[in-house]
Amino acid sequence: MENLPDILYNHVKDIFPIFRSITGRGIRKTLGYIATRVENFSIYHIQSGTKVLDWTVPDEWNVYGATLRRTTGEVMIDWAWYNLHLMQYSIPVCARVSRKDLEKHLYWLSDQPDLIPYRTSYYKKDWGFCLSAHQYAQLTDDEYDVEIRTELGPGHLSYGEVVIPATMTAGDEADEVLFSIHCCHPALANDNASSIAIAVEVIRALQETAHRRLSYRFVFIPGTIGSITWLARNGDRIGRIRHGLVMSCLGDAGKPTYKQSRQGNAPVDRYAAYLVQTRWGGKVVPFEPYGYDERQYCSPGFNLPVGCLMRSPNGQFEQYHTSADNLDFVTPEGLYASFGFIMDLISMMETDFYPHSLAPYGEPQLGRRGLYKAIGGGDGDASPRPAFDQMTLLWVLNLADGTHSLMDIAQRSGKPFPAVAAAAEALTLAKLIAREPAQSVPMPAASSVSPDGTSVQ
Repeated sequence: MENLPDILYNHVKDIFPIFRSITGRGIRKTLGYIATRVENFSIYHIQSGTKVLDWTVPDEWNVYGATLRRTTGEVMIDWAWYNLHLMQYSIPVCARVSRKDLEKHLYWLSDQPDLIPYRTSYYKKDWGFCLSAHQYAQLTDDEYDVEIRTELGPGHLSYGEVVIPATMTAGDEADEVLFSIHCCHPALANDNASSIAIAVEVIRALQETAHRRLSYRFVFIPGTIGSITWLARNGDRIGRIRHGLVMSCLGDAGKPTYKQSRQGNAPVDRYAAYLVQTRWGGKVVPFEPYGYDERQYCSPGFNLPVGCLMRSPNGQFEQYHTSADNLDFVTPEGLYASFGFIMDLISMMETDFYPHSLAPYGEPQLGRRGLYKAIGGGDGDASPRPAFDQMTLLWVLNLADGTHSLMDIAQRSGKPFPAVAAAAEALTLAKLIAREPAQSVPMPAASSVSPDGTSVQ
């Protein structure tokens, strides 16, 4: 039986060869792959020409072949050799061109001579070939035959979505967590196949979880135009999004990098920063209006609490948007660690709340509720340590005034969040705190003491 790291990596291997773009057969095939592995997965098709916010859904693009040949017929570049050889959204061409004119349509990396770059021209009609510097050096003839067999015309933009409803809150009342995954890049294992693979298994794990306080929505979209289209079509749902995360570049060996939302101190920002600082290492970087789809969700009109999780950040590793972002660059271990980080993040989202004390006058008597150790002593006793200690209980009780979340309590007390959450659960079961404030919490009746030492009410 496969273990989860291998399952994740095999998803990447399956997805990697599919020739994806922002529209067309490749992205639909990728969505179809997800649909066969995830329950209740829906695929939507939006017609070309549809207005979405300030944008328009583009024509659909499909590829049937592309070659660059010497006039003798010798093939120098063939899209069939490697998906990245053809610039995305190249228009159809069948012509003999001079070497000088060809130069305007060639893309290579002089500082990485063995690699093929990834280039696009989604919104400008153009064509081009991407090749290694070594291949470029072999193009010494005066003329070449270009044949690009593409189809660009009215069609659809496709995206996929799955909603996992809350089980402990009425569906129309539950806060929602938005996960966004772009799935439009061909032959790039880290920059997008890794996130698709991880998202599939996170969905499966959530669907198998019996108790969920939050609702989860996963959207698999083409970059930029996909998130803009989703936002344009889902304005009525925006107000329910409590947390959000864009997933990208999650399969390499780098430590986690969390990019904050525009808000900067949203709960998801605090949870991710806490995990980075206390468990997973890595770094937190501030929001900037560049990168992946977080910049659409965080545009000022929406200003959603959506951050971005990566390992090596986009544009900051030498394999980025090149043929080196291949199946050798991602690892089962890197994929599994990213999966673990996201599941930890979800656990914090599910667990955190603002506790309200039901016994706020003085410290409640913990002993008669089984929450105080029977024999006092130092911290050096030999008994196994519980999930939380006495001080964690006392911190939760003292800060349970409805203005401090469990995250606040963990940070102020210096106690681990899981310990604070466990203490809060024990106090809830003992009816000492609650998620919602009581209508009124009366102060216990006063008593006096008579001269003989007896208590008088």
